[in-house]
Amino acid sequence: MQFTPEHLESYHRDGYVVVREFFSRNEVDLLYRVATSDDVITSKSYDRIDAAGLKTKLALWYALDESIYSKFARSERIVNAVEQILDGKAAHYHSKLMQKEPRTGGAWEWHQDYGYWYKNNGFLLPEMLSVITALTPATKENGCLQMIRGSHKMGRVEHGFAGEQVGADMEKVNEALKIMPLDYLEMGAGDTAFFHCNVLHASAANLSDHPRWSIITAYNLASNKPYKDVHTSSYTPVDPFKGDLLTEEIVSISDQADFLIK
Repeated sequence: MQFTPEHLESYHRDGYVVVREFFSRNEVDLLYRVATSDDVITSKSYDRIDAAGLKTKLALWYALDESIYSKFARSERIVNAVEQILDGKAAHYHSKLMQKEPRTGGAWEWHQDYGYWYKNNGFLLPEMLSVITALTPATKENGCLQMIRGSHKMGRVEHGFAGEQVGADMEKVNEALKIMPLDYLEMGAGDTAFFHCNVLHASAANLSDHPRWSIITAYNLASNKPYKDVHTSSYTPVDPFKGDLLTEEIVSISDQADFLIK
């Protein structure tokens, strides 16, 4: 599938858009196989505990390299779509592998990504978005993303801590849910969602027998240079990868990829 003008219109109206089969099943199966057997990803992953004490595991890194993960983040089809949305050159802020294991994967509280990128990292403008691709099916049962449609138009909401996570002011969330639709983003492997940094989103715990793995990359408009963040990738234009993920040599990630340490 290609990112179309209709997708762009939906994104700006709703705060997010899902593009079905944006990546082929073979492409995401390859990335999933690499990720689940990757010793570096395993060693660099850490737990985030939700308000109920359940854990979601993730690995997050800032630097781009020649690994399969970076080629995925630099994929021409993603970069082209992101640059249409941002109306300018895209920079890579960070990538992360979300790992919600069966029966134990925790919830993510209601939040906006910009809620803490603004405060903790010093991005003055919300010219940012995230792109999530499902590596395994995402369903209501295994804790798929939930979006409050149109909530990006509220602007930035104040955030505080919920467990080990940063959560949005629940008074604002509950009022938004009274007037805006709640959407469950059920996705097949290879489906990709683009979502605004101010859209309110959450996910429930994975209480199913099936894992929910996804790769999420955050992008920034290259001119939106933060005044606190030290990662140069966040304002360096991405060099798109134009090759074929299925025929390229598989290079795993380096332990020098500037991983976030909990």
